[in-house]
Amino acid sequence: MLQRNPHVSQTHHDAVTMRELRTTLFFSVQDQVGALDECLHALKAADVSMTRIESRPSKVAERGYDFFVDIDARTKELVECVVEEIKRVKIVRDVRIVSSLGALESLGGGEGSQGLDQQVPWFPRKVSDLDTFAEKVLEMGEELSSDHPGAKDPVYRRRRMEIVQKAKEYRSGQPLPHIDYTEQEKDTWRQVYTRLRDMYPKYACREFLHVLPLLEQNCAYGPDNIPQIEDISRFLKDCTGFTLRPVMGLLTPRDFLNSLAFRVFHSTQYIRHHSDPYYTPEPDCCHELLGHVPLFADPNFAELAQEVGLASLGASDEDIEKLATIFWFTAEFGLCREDGSIRAYGAGLLSSFGELEYALTEVPTRLEFEPSKTVEQKYPITEYQPVYFVADSFRDATAKLREFNATMKRPFQVRYNPYTQSVDVLNSKDKVQHFARTISNEMQLLASALEHV
Repeated sequence: MLQRNPHVSQTHHDAVTMRELRTTLFFSVQDQVGALDECLHALKAADVSMTRIESRPSKVAERGYDFFVDIDARTKELVECVVEEIKRVKIVRDVRIVSSLGALESLGGGEGSQGLDQQVPWFPRKVSDLDTFAEKVLEMGEELSSDHPGAKDPVYRRRRMEIVQKAKEYRSGQPLPHIDYTEQEKDTWRQVYTRLRDMYPKYACREFLHVLPLLEQNCAYGPDNIPQIEDISRFLKDCTGFTLRPVMGLLTPRDFLNSLAFRVFHSTQYIRHHSDPYYTPEPDCCHELLGHVPLFADPNFAELAQEVGLASLGASDEDIEKLATIFWFTAEFGLCREDGSIRAYGAGLLSSFGELEYALTEVPTRLEFEPSKTVEQKYPITEYQPVYFVADSFRDATAKLREFNATMKRPFQVRYNPYTQSVDVLNSKDKVQHFARTISNEMQLLASALEHV
């Protein structure tokens, strides 16, 4: 789930060099005078540099705090030494390594590899690395702003916490959490589903309209049932290789986009407050399952989404901001041409009654989707968009995006390996030659197939 938060920093400054090991440690401490100082003293004793620290009220230590600390260390042995030093601090609870990946391991090594002089932010190399994002969210699902419709409803808040806890505990390879939705939650879904379903034939793109009935047939989509993400994920994987995974709340743009490289979409499972079913200040399961999910079953859109994700791996903070803007004006608020008319394909439109209708009036400005210009467009996050970008097709948008991505300053290229659900970094002669052999084999298969057509 990607949504801009104007009150929180947008990116992680977690760059590593070729000579360093970037590691994120998680630990909880009891609230007492000097607690953090003792932990920092442990880091100093291990002789490592701390590059980032984040804190939030603890989910583990009563009346305590959880900390995420990025450190630079040269060896795995040194990382283990740091962990042991922190464990010796009596007030510390639940010490663990959230992520650990050496730049030499992640970006090269081996014969013919090219060294990187500039810093490259850490990025996931395999799908299980996405587990490191589980607790690193900008906002958690049970934390509601004062103007949220459910902010003063203790029952609603407890329910959100129950659902968020399941997302927090989920790890790759496990069954996706099953939510037994209440009748009240189903009634909220029913109102949203019924009203949007009536609007789609007039406003939604043909790819969306093709997939939605398939979701109704295969994943129990309908007005009287909130579908389970396990069923949806299985369906998407059969269609395009995309899968879902639960998320506690808002991810950073970097983490969210990185996940798309693996054809993984982070989805919330909680639903908006029943007092106002036609309004939500944040993405919920209505937005995710009705707005986003259908098009992840379309091969051309899936390719577009993954292209944004692949470009985000190891990208600079500046480029992450540009890619997040592209995602905003495509997957969230995109329009497309279709048989001489304009249709909606962005999830922010397809899950919003008011803006879906508004976006296709003559009131807002419509511009041609050109990534180099789109990234310069500013936009509001709490009101209807004044500007929308129109794509000729998903294929055309993907082709333009690839041309734009080629202008980025990232000093290497990556490719996704669907067999291992991992990312190959093409920064050495050996790797490029292996990739070339793979392409050659595919071309031979293509030539043989053409002979039989």
